[in-house]
Amino acid sequence: MIEETSPRYIVEPVPVLRRFSIDAGVRALRKHAIHGLLDMDVTRARQVIRDHKTRTGESLSFTGYIITCLAKAIEADRHVQSYLDWRNRLIIFDDVDVNTMIEVETESGKVVMPHIIQGANSKTFLDIHAEIRGAQAHPSRTSEMRFMHLFLYLPGFLRRGFYGLVTRNPQRFRRYASSVLVTAVGMFGKGSGWGIPSINFPLTVTLGGIAEKPGVVDGRIEVRQYLCVTVSFDHDIIDGAPAARFTQRFRELVEGGYGLEALQS
Repeated sequence: MIEETSPRYIVEPVPVLRRFSIDAGVRALRKHAIHGLLDMDVTRARQVIRDHKTRTGESLSFTGYIITCLAKAIEADRHVQSYLDWRNRLIIFDDVDVNTMIEVETESGKVVMPHIIQGANSKTFLDIHAEIRGAQAHPSRTSEMRFMHLFLYLPGFLRRGFYGLVTRNPQRFRRYASSVLVTAVGMFGKGSGWGIPSINFPLTVTLGGIAEKPGVVDGRIEVRQYLCVTVSFDHDIIDGAPAARFTQRFRELVEGGYGLEALQS
């Protein structure tokens, strides 16, 4: 005779902040994305950041460095952060606001929350680093966390209705979100690898892994460190040629060590 036993399992509540990711997945189904998979030589940038830590003991945010370069590249072509309004017009914002995803500790454990760095194009690398570290240390003090704790308790159909209304009015949507997202999936593991995101923003930059590969420097082959980067555009707004030109500017800023001068003085 076979004795029946009940399967063993545990019940774990889903953090409320996960509803933000669920909503994002639903909205992404309506987007028409184009993706570019890049590897960027970040040897110089990582060396400068390591040297700074050796001198001061301060561990600078590498994601903050990428955001600094990204904001400067967007400043040269703000079309990549434009939104379509309900009249099918492009709304092109002057300031570059960048939404980045930050892992924080909450009562429910570690969760990922958005944080908007406003006017990132007018801030230095150290400014952006300090803002990211501040949000990580005190997430409950951020306006994003306060808003989400209220908004995410609404029923799903109300939340999605709200998204549908405000995204067709970019000027109003700008109060709650940005046109640009940076997410760093590579911080959870080592080695090369690209992330392919579902997109809800005109421009999404996904930072993958970092791997050592041979590269050519001044005619010599050297071991270099390459960051895997996925640059994703809303194809309803940006065509391939301007996307490629923007991506090239972004690469040049990252590989050229833009914004690191203050750390080397």
